[in-house]
Amino acid sequence: MQRIVILGNAGSGKSTLARALGKRLGLPVVHLDTLFWEPDWVEPDAEQFRARVSEAIAPTAWICEGNYARRTFDLRLPRADLIIWLDTPRLTCFTRVIIRSILNRPRPDLAAGCTEKLDRAFFTFLNFVWNFDRGYRPGIETVRLAIGPQIPTMHLRHRRQIAAFLDNLPPMPQRHSTPKVL
Repeated sequence: MQRIVILGNAGSGKSTLARALGKRLGLPVVHLDTLFWEPDWVEPDAEQFRARVSEAIAPTAWICEGNYARRTFDLRLPRADLIIWLDTPRLTCFTRVIIRSILNRPRPDLAAGCTEKLDRAFFTFLNFVWNFDRGYRPGIETVRLAIGPQIPTMHLRHRRQIAAFLDNLPPMPQRHSTPKVL
């Protein structure tokens, strides 16, 4: 496993798992939100975002977390050797998003100049989180199957499964002294 794509709802634990895998395997971690968002939650030009993603996944090994299926699967999936879907229950995701937004602590997966606040956009985002499995996941899965049906896909539902997956990873030689986070 040298190129892993992690998918899931907001609050599902994608960034946390990516950091744990990066540390365990000595691989750089790519957080797509940090490549996508401009300060104050401004969306970049589509080609600018794709160029950032292309550059971030150019190395031979990485862990990339984030969905952005229609925008980036054609770049990421042909190179991936494993996809991990975090099937975290939506109430858990919903609760985590609320808590992290209220705490508003710095996070390595949060784009520079973007702060979480309880405003109209936040409540729209909560609606997205609550309806992710019905409204968004099927589209992500359709694109995944169209571009990378041959890529092994693992589904992890809760912390115990994630911990068991990490514990069962074979020892890997360290490729980098410390994982680079993008």
